[in-house]
Amino acid sequence: MNSAGKHEILIRRHEKNPILRPEDWPYPINSVFNAGATLLADGSTLLLCRVEERSGISHLCAARSLNGIDGWVIDELPTLKPDPLNHPEELWGIEDPRITYVPELDSHVIAFTSFSRGGPGVSLAVTRDFRSFERYGVIMPPEDKDAALLPRRVSGHWALIHRPVSSWQGANIWISYSPDLRHWGSHRLVMRAREGAWWDANKIGLSPPPIETSKGWLLIYHGVRQSAAGCLYRLGLALLDADIPERCLLRSDSWIFTPEEPYERQGDVANVVFPCGYTIAPDGDTINLYYGCADTCLGLATASIRSLLDWLERHGSPCDPHQH
Repeated sequence: MNSAGKHEILIRRHEKNPILRPEDWPYPINSVFNAGATLLADGSTLLLCRVEERSGISHLCAARSLNGIDGWVIDELPTLKPDPLNHPEELWGIEDPRITYVPELDSHVIAFTSFSRGGPGVSLAVTRDFRSFERYGVIMPPEDKDAALLPRRVSGHWALIHRPVSSWQGANIWISYSPDLRHWGSHRLVMRAREGAWWDANKIGLSPPPIETSKGWLLIYHGVRQSAAGCLYRLGLALLDADIPERCLLRSDSWIFTPEEPYERQGDVANVVFPCGYTIAPDGDTINLYYGCADTCLGLATASIRSLLDWLERHGSPCDPHQH
């Protein structure tokens, strides 16, 4: 709340929402949501969308737009399908991609959820053109999801933020390190879900990939609160140290974005706003946030990175250094 007692609007929905719906697809599907996002070399936007088939199995499909708002050109066939023969961890589908462009590799690294009998795990695939993909397979075993790669090495190692779940630790945000994107270790707890009545009690997870800023890595994360009516997914902010990203510096006490519109409150899974991707405008400050709405369609919202950081500094709390 500001001094006038009014809620600050940090994330603004686009007037054309939802920007992509199931009926836009060139083949029959159930729903489209939770899309990774990136800017291509020509300045156009690519969304790698989670598409749920009418069987219930999900695959990934690319949609491209010159302005990132409308005029989407959608691949006529699935862009990346589950391959359970070679990757049994994909038996029940691939979901929720986060895209990171990695300059050192001159490639996009896609972290996605692979779903099988053992539950959801984290898999990686690498591509330069979103036509052909090199699969690295599952890198974090079930139960684990909500993963994204940092775009550069940290102290010589790649860093992956992800959300493992265990019966004794709960559903919290962790970071792991790798020399080669294939072998992972040095696992560190970054942020723990709060308890009780908090908006981010029960479980938390990374939403889109971290945003590198002059103050550190800005995280937009989701918190899931259990209510009598079911789960409620909202978004909050956190800031991680630029050079030691397992060190959480600040964390928002309140949420900044919540399901409000009918397309966010009603759908296959009610009351969900869930961004998996963003692009940054040429001004270097405006962020275009692409988010899943009620696990049914895709929305677009905009925010200012400077405004998010300023709000977090004013309304955030230091992270608990003893949470580990």
